[in-house]
Amino acid sequence: MLLAVAASIEVKGFGLDYLYGQLILGSLYGGSWVTLALTVVYLAAEQLMMEGSWDWIEITGTLLFIVPIISLYNQGFVQLKRSTKYAVVLGLAGLLLLIRFCAFVNYTDVSHPGLSASDYGWMIGHQLGYFLIMPLGLASSEHFVRRQNVNRRMRQLSDSFRIEVQKLQQFIEETPLGVIFVDAAGTITHINEMAIHLLRDKVGAKQRHELIGQPFTIMYDHIEKDALGRLLYQALHGHRVTTEYVQELGKIYVNTGVCVRDVQTGDIIGAAIIAHDMTELSRLRDEIGRMERLSLVGQMAASITHEIRNPMAVIRGFVQLMRERSPDHQKEYYRIVMDELDRANSIISDFLSLAQNRVIEKDSQSLHDIINEILPLLWADANMRGQSLELKLADGIPKLLLNEKEMKQLILNLARNGMEAMDQHGVLVLETHTHEDYVELRVIDNGSGIPQEKLERMFEPFYTTKSHGTGLGLPLCLSIMERHGGAIQVESKEGVGTTFFVRFDRSRNAYEAAAALSRL
Repeated sequence: MLLAVAASIEVKGFGLDYLYGQLILGSLYGGSWVTLALTVVYLAAEQLMMEGSWDWIEITGTLLFIVPIISLYNQGFVQLKRSTKYAVVLGLAGLLLLIRFCAFVNYTDVSHPGLSASDYGWMIGHQLGYFLIMPLGLASSEHFVRRQNVNRRMRQLSDSFRIEVQKLQQFIEETPLGVIFVDAAGTITHINEMAIHLLRDKVGAKQRHELIGQPFTIMYDHIEKDALGRLLYQALHGHRVTTEYVQELGKIYVNTGVCVRDVQTGDIIGAAIIAHDMTELSRLRDEIGRMERLSLVGQMAASITHEIRNPMAVIRGFVQLMRERSPDHQKEYYRIVMDELDRANSIISDFLSLAQNRVIEKDSQSLHDIINEILPLLWADANMRGQSLELKLADGIPKLLLNEKEMKQLILNLARNGMEAMDQHGVLVLETHTHEDYVELRVIDNGSGIPQEKLERMFEPFYTTKSHGTGLGLPLCLSIMERHGGAIQVESKEGVGTTFFVRFDRSRNAYEAAAALSRL
């Protein structure tokens, strides 16, 4: 526009300029609304600079021919081929010169300016400049449009890349895996919070911003002794994927080193470590194994119960009969045989109780009442061993949905376990506590305690720390608590003693009580 204004001249009252170039090019690239706006500006400018009737010829010709042709092309002008664009622009320039020629004829007829040959030359040369100005304007507009398209595409790519990076970062941050990225030089470029948590023993109290930019060698002392350093080293030297299982401080990890390459060139541009804490999964597998063993116990118990109990009952009956008819000095032998038969029968009963996954009848009753009912048995056992028994029963214990028979069996098993773990003068304590979410029974002994490596296997069937134990007492207690919707835990310290925690979920008890009432 500045060029058009600067190039404007006037030859004896007839104005020569290139302002039509802005109307044509601006409208073709701007669309309908820009065409309307530029047409209004054009009409306003022509009204202000009106000098004669020839100006009306230009206005009329522009409105009748130029503007309609522009409107015909401006909707899809940008998508046209370059040759078609030049043809349209040059065609409009030629039509414009024809209109201006008609206005010039009217100007000479009305004003009689007496133009010389040089005046005609200036006019013709100046107006033919449209055929130069219009292609130059079109080329400039095309260059501007291309740059705009490139910039818009770059912004779209940048936004798309930013969004994808954010997705990747959020995924890495939220994943339960520890993730570390290093560049080709081994410098840490990204590390998520889970990795910092898993490596807290190696990185100490360092935060993420302190680790990023540091060499990965700060995470270990010697590459041969550290799995992470070894995996990163191998990945940076071309090993595609390497996985190692590591056990440290009671935890089990699966660490995977991944070589990161440039997709186009294949050059190594970095490496990644993915660390997964498999401890809980390992415990779950152990629990599944325990359940499978329990299932096997159930199958065994179901198959041997009727096969063994009946002949054992017959044998015991005949032994008892022989005892009654034998001399007094032999009766002690028969008593021993009968005791062993009773012990074998008790083992079978424990098998059955542990294996049966039955629905038990539960009534609303007080845990204290059950403890008081079996208290004489506990006192008798304690006195026989030279031990003492203490009760610390809390006030206000709510009633729970319990199976009385199974609760007695549970308490007797835990109490007798504690007594067997103590020597003479040992003290067994039974405590009850009320909490907002659960009711708790504690069975505490001051015996020798249980080593940590054995503590984790206490509830496995057939596992026992006693010389004559069957390994079924504590699994039976666990089975009882599972049927009651509760939990049982154990804590022990060698040389101090052992505590069993039996917890009854109050909310589940309330739910089962409401369900029982609704069935009445």
